[in-house]
Amino acid sequence: MFSRCPVIQQEVSSLPGLFSFIALFIKELTLLVSYVKNNAFPQPLTEKEESKYLQLMAEGDAHARNMLIEHNLRLVAHIVKKFDNTGEDLEDLISIGTIGLIKAIESFQANKGTKLATFAARCIENENLLTIEVHIELPNKRGFYFFAIKLS
Repeated sequence: MFSRCPVIQQEVSSLPGLFSFIALFIKELTLLVSYVKNNAFPQPLTEKEESKYLQLMAEGDAHARNMLIEHNLRLVAHIVKKFDNTGEDLEDLISIGTIGLIKAIESFQANKGTKLATFAARCIENENLLTIEVHIELPNKRGFYFFAIKLS
């Protein structure tokens, strides 16, 4: 049917690529939404519970450390949404963000006056930033120079 018109044949042949891109995007978005909406992540801890587990973790309790990690995974999924337009795989970003969360929990000091979620959010974001390609604009007298740096 389309074999007589090369323009239409070319447009039809490029449609599968578009459809596969849309299907992949919907799959990734559905994955993230299902993580958050279907209670795949435990509910966040209350301030009292968080303080209790932080103190127990400081005393060497591994269960308390695991509870802090598990109950802050929702924060990782929330922060990863910021990096959705980077082209990185969403599951990879969640895994990398979880590493940032673990580093945050292990290095958090409650006596510094910040909340764990605030501190962890920065650590999660920084860990993801280290793995994606960063575009830097450096001003000069005639305009801007653009650089792309792969940090991992």
